[in-house]
Amino acid sequence: MVVDMNVLVTGASGLLGSKLAAILLSKGYTVYAGYFGNMPVHGVPVKVDVSDENSVCKAFMLSKPDVVVHAAALTNVDTCELKKDQAWATNVIGTKNVTKFSKQYNSFLVYVSTDYVFKGDKGLYCEEDTPEPINYYGYTKFKGEEEVRNVLEEYCIARTSVIYGSFPATGKTNFVLWIIDKLTKGERINVVVDQYNSPTLNTNLAEMLSEIIERKHIGIFHLAGATRINRYDFAKIVAEVFNLDKSLIQPTASDKISWVAKRPKDSSLNVGKALRTLDNKPLSINSSLKKLVSEIG
Repeated sequence: MVVDMNVLVTGASGLLGSKLAAILLSKGYTVYAGYFGNMPVHGVPVKVDVSDENSVCKAFMLSKPDVVVHAAALTNVDTCELKKDQAWATNVIGTKNVTKFSKQYNSFLVYVSTDYVFKGDKGLYCEEDTPEPINYYGYTKFKGEEEVRNVLEEYCIARTSVIYGSFPATGKTNFVLWIIDKLTKGERINVVVDQYNSPTLNTNLAEMLSEIIERKHIGIFHLAGATRINRYDFAKIVAEVFNLDKSLIQPTASDKISWVAKRPKDSSLNVGKALRTLDNKPLSINSSLKKLVSEIG
């Protein structure tokens, strides 16, 4: 299958970007893999600092993208709280720059956002619910959404939640690999019982985004796992699936953890729109973890 389309993926060495680049390549797209630190594995590598307008301009001149997936972000919630200038430069100015050149090149922009744009007081948020972030990470991602909505007429904002996958991207581990690593070593871990999300397998998310690109779906979509679950219960299921000792997982509360930034109590996402609209459906926890087992091998 040959698709005569160029796609620029920012954050292409990340957990999502790397998987998405691989899937798009397999479908015949020409993929330009935007990266800042770690060299991407898939696609044509394009060094880009999204916070630098000239750097973004050069990336667009090189890739001439029909589609842009803006997945690059500073996602460490506590780092965003401590280094607000850096968070603003990457997540807001970066998105402003990518949006500006998407308009200039008439590229269809898919902006990857987060469940952390929500306050977390009710959970199962719909696309129409009003964002009200309680930490600086969520605030910068919401301001990024505003940049996209204010400048472009045709775009997709894809909000997701707790992405995990079979490999540690850009030198960082993810929640599931952290659990597997600790339990394999026989170490006890403390996991919070009072924080609910919609954990999302990177492969599932990348397949949904690939379909969004293919069919040019416009608007806001909640693309996340189909199961609302707290971190503790999620960790226990991971232990069961990978035949690890779940008695090593100790329940704790958010206020016992010394985080810098506040976390939403329940930022789970309602994925009804994606279930109705897409052929690649949001997967349940059990289906996602089965897929993960096959990927880890």
